[in-house]
Amino acid sequence: MISSRSPSVLCPQQFSASTMFWGTLLLLWLAVPVLLALESCPAAPGIPGIPGLPGKDGRDGLKGQKGDPGLASSELRAQRGKEGEPGPEGAMGKRGESGLPGKPGPLGFPGEDGEPGEPGVGGVPQRVAFSVARMTNDNPPRASIIKFTKIITNLNNNYDTQTGRFRCSVPGTYYFVYHASLDSSLCVKMKLDDTLLASFCDHRRKQKQVTSGGVAVYVSRDQEVYLETSDYRGMRANPSAYSIFSGFILQAH
Repeated sequence: MISSRSPSVLCPQQFSASTMFWGTLLLLWLAVPVLLALESCPAAPGIPGIPGLPGKDGRDGLKGQKGDPGLASSELRAQRGKEGEPGPEGAMGKRGESGLPGKPGPLGFPGEDGEPGEPGVGGVPQRVAFSVARMTNDNPPRASIIKFTKIITNLNNNYDTQTGRFRCSVPGTYYFVYHASLDSSLCVKMKLDDTLLASFCDHRRKQKQVTSGGVAVYVSRDQEVYLETSDYRGMRANPSAYSIFSGFILQAH
């Protein structure tokens, strides 16, 4: 019969084979006292045990203390960030409305003096005019100056019946005009020196007819104005159908 008194504590190193069985029974019956007694014995390494399963979540902790009130959104100010890189250039926009006219600018500096003008004629304004008629019924030569031989008016004698040219003695703006009777097609060129001023063409269709043309132009002193034919030269002249070349000054300069 096993005594209820606490047995003497034996260290595991002192157990013999004959006492192992009885010691095991004692350990099962007195597990707690033996484990407490074993704490005073030298430790012996045991076999590692199998890892246990994770435990359940613990209960929620106590509610914490209420924090201080935060700042109102109106009191919060965002901090200015760093300036970004320039973006790509955008497309050209539409043209806006015109602005109001600006104030007149300051008066500019006087310009340089111009070149001297042509000599003028003082006193009474100069009168220049001529009107001459062609007195032959023969067509004028092809591509040549048309000569008008009958003088009707020739103030200052500026028209020369020998050359068929008007030579300017008073510079200014002139008006020149011609009237021609046709018996076939006619093209007339009006020239200033060798420069073409105007060309007039009229292609006759069976019947006789009259054509005319004129131009206003500035003429300098000693420049010449005249009429010239082309391949079409059907200009006729007789007492019943004159062909006339006229010119007169509009304003002297």
